[in-house]
Amino acid sequence: MSLTSVTLITGAASGLGWAMSRHWYAAGHCLVLADIDGPALSARATELGDSDRVMAITTDITQLDDIAFLIEQVRERFGRLDLLVNNAGITHRSPAHQTDPAVFRKIMAVDWQGAVELTMAALPLLRESSGQIVCIGSMAGWMPVPGRAAYCAAKGALTQFFEVLRLELESEGIHILMVYPSFLDTPIENHALGHDGGIARHPRSMVGNMCSAEWMADLVDQGLQQHKRWLLPEPISRFGSLLWRVAPALYLRQVRKRFKSEL
Repeated sequence: MSLTSVTLITGAASGLGWAMSRHWYAAGHCLVLADIDGPALSARATELGDSDRVMAITTDITQLDDIAFLIEQVRERFGRLDLLVNNAGITHRSPAHQTDPAVFRKIMAVDWQGAVELTMAALPLLRESSGQIVCIGSMAGWMPVPGRAAYCAAKGALTQFFEVLRLELESEGIHILMVYPSFLDTPIENHALGHDGGIARHPRSMVGNMCSAEWMADLVDQGLQQHKRWLLPEPISRFGSLLWRVAPALYLRQVRKRFKSEL
């Protein structure tokens, strides 16, 4: 991508969103940083420093008015959009049968509907630039993970929606990269919802190694430059996904052991 690229990143104030923001700022991109946490977002924009290249907009991606305002500001400030990064997300740690349905609605609204509605609003700008879309999915969208029913469902829906969108838009020159990390060292798990909608009080279970957000941000950029359609960076996740498909009973036995505390 050229040094004049305009990149919009949601969930930009922390974790992977902030790592990608720093990465592309260093590469010379103009950045539109969006996050629901206004004070944290403002601090990040100040940290980057170049007000000519950075615009921060406090945005709740579950609100259509916020989305419309965000896209309007992108057009007014930069006149174009080359890369949309659907990164904002939340998760939960709670058995489905014990969880308030309001938690399910919130997870779906942020992790699926927000990304979908923001992308639809951004499409006119992306069509003008023959731009690119990155969606941060999860291996949880490919295989069942105990205590994450809504998160698995939302990430699965994200995959299906954007794979259909890829088929519909690829002939127009719009490229979509689907990214499937497993366990990253980001604050998302610190804010995971519990069964009642409050913050989950028990620690998360995990398989494999914890990877850094900076490592993932670099791989995402490489994936875009190589025009990849999918990015599955960790062997343990690829193996788990394959095991679920070819030997589901064995997968379920193993995941019950690994995630016993979630049950």
